Amino acid sequence: MKDVILNNISKTYNKGIVQAVNAVSFHVDKGELFGLIGPDGAGKTSIFRILTTLLLPNGGTASVNGFDVVKDYKTIRKNVGYMPGRFSLYQDLSVQENLNFFASIFNTSVKENYDLIKDIYIQLEPFKDRRAGKLSGGMKQKLALCCALIHRPTILFLDEPTTGVDVVSRKEFWEMLKRLKQQGITILVSTPYMDEATLCERIALIQDGRIMSIDTPENIIGKFSESLFAVKSDNMGSLLQDLKNTGIIKSCNAFGAYHHVTFKDNNQNMNEKLIRVLEEKQHTNIELRPITPTIEDCFIKLMED
Repeated sequence: MKDVILNNISKTYNKGIVQAVNAVSFHVDKGELFGLIGPDGAGKTSIFRILTTLLLPNGGTASVNGFDVVKDYKTIRKNVGYMPGRFSLYQDLSVQENLNFFASIFNTSVKENYDLIKDIYIQLEPFKDRRAGKLSGGMKQKLALCCALIHRPTILFLDEPTTGVDVVSRKEFWEMLKRLKQQGITILVSTPYMDEATLCERIALIQDGRIMSIDTPENIIGKFSESLFAVKSDNMGSLLQDLKNTGIIKSCNAFGAYHHVTFKDNNQNMNEKLIRVLEEKQHTNIELRPITPTIEDCFIKLMED
């Protein structure tokens, strides 16, 4: 059963000049953890706002839990949880007051659905009387998730939930999502962090409002058809330029401590040839080794193709 279906959804702004979402189609199965992966401005938030009935599409159709996002918006709003990218709870209210307020909106109570948020709320409980605006980034994230879950939604939309939080909080958050999934909740997450893509069951890679690929992270990586290498030397700045100006290199991109490259010719001799070329250009301590592509490598390749 498909909980979310999009058929050629489009969205424009500024009187049609800016195309934020361009004929996007995909589906999300019931109980699935689905990731919408792409940089800022790719169209992720517009798609989430359409699916949560906060925006009207300019074209196409979409349904959530079998309900049309335009005609059945009232029903959809009762059954979904939405955590926007920017912290949007009442900062002058305490943790407990925010929770009680959101529960009352949906005619429920914290006590009635406590089992769903218990694992998250335990971490918040020592700060239950603290104003939401005074919480740390990680704690704000947990409070926002509790408020999105307090009415026991069937589908949870999380728009860039880990942006701006520390690495430990990011890891904790994904552990919470795994536990929520075990309770049968369908989860859609958008993120600009490519490393988080592998934590989803299926992902859609999006850029400039278009879907470039939809599959499991493993299958997307498996479709990377070329041999990929990591290379570094003592002077990484000039190395990048020299690699790009070398006739045997097909693609070259900076990745932290290394540059990732592919060759125009996959002949094994290309490795030795590249090292000779770089030595001629006075590079020292050259390291060149084959590597397994990441989702970010796949994303860049799809953009280049």
